[in-house]
Amino acid sequence: MPQSNQIHNALYLAFQRLQWAGLRESVPLTLSENDLADLRGINEKISLSEVTDIYLPLSRLLNLNVGAKQQRGLALNEFLGHVPPKRPYIISIAGSVAVGKSTTARILQALLSHWPEHPKVDLITTDGFLYPLAELKRRGLLQRKGFPESYDMKALVDFISAIKAGESEVSSPIYSHITYDRIPDELQWIRQPDILIIEGLNVLQTGQDSPVDTQRPFVSDFVDFSIYVDANEPLLKQWYIERFLQFRTGAFSTENSYFHHYSKLGDAEATATASNIWDTINGPNLTLNILPTRERAHLILQKGPDHLMDQVLLRK
Repeated sequence: MPQSNQIHNALYLAFQRLQWAGLRESVPLTLSENDLADLRGINEKISLSEVTDIYLPLSRLLNLNVGAKQQRGLALNEFLGHVPPKRPYIISIAGSVAVGKSTTARILQALLSHWPEHPKVDLITTDGFLYPLAELKRRGLLQRKGFPESYDMKALVDFISAIKAGESEVSSPIYSHITYDRIPDELQWIRQPDILIIEGLNVLQTGQDSPVDTQRPFVSDFVDFSIYVDANEPLLKQWYIERFLQFRTGAFSTENSYFHHYSKLGDAEATATASNIWDTINGPNLTLNILPTRERAHLILQKGPDHLMDQVLLRK
């Protein structure tokens, strides 16, 4: 199903790659090729030129937004005559499985932490808030992992609410893609960062997406700036299959991997298996739950072949 050409462009300013790259101005490149090697994900082909053309202008935009919010906070503090708790600027990154959200999040974390105005930039993924494997099995949700109902949304919203309230330290569960489950007794602690990046499939969802009438808050209610990483579904499916094939000699090959049995598959069988997983789980989740949230994003990064950004859409 075509996706990117369905965006209501009246909502956005559209920038072709060279136009967007020109907005970098004098922002220096603070990453080396070695740094980038540590940040890119499986099957990602991102280069330093991609960082220069796409991510440095985005880093500049975000820095300006953070600075503007900090100035508003100073004015409010002066008016109220007191200093409230430190509250981080929250950036969310949404998009399909296999689109490269994690790589985008890691690159932005690295770039934003080099700005002197906000040196402490933390990153979490919503994977840690998936229900534990045993609970997913108990609820009959194992084949709907990644769908909204597979997340402990109350815990996720409580977490982001505490962060936004300026609590001194807040913990997040840690997820293992090897065991396909939360890691028992391990937590990631967030201690009042200047910026928090939260990456996940469903971080742009609102009450409009709930099957029942609800007044409860959503993650999107606490976000200052949202990004959607976009690509057409045929590309996404292709990238998912390519990543699955690579995992056979990577994550799947580990003895305690939940998917260790896939490591023995030949190319044809692995391709058919990955294609079926996409068609029955990831594709439907994209169509039903993820893609409909795209136009809530402040910025859409549109990818073409080879994971290269073709266009950037900035909400007016």
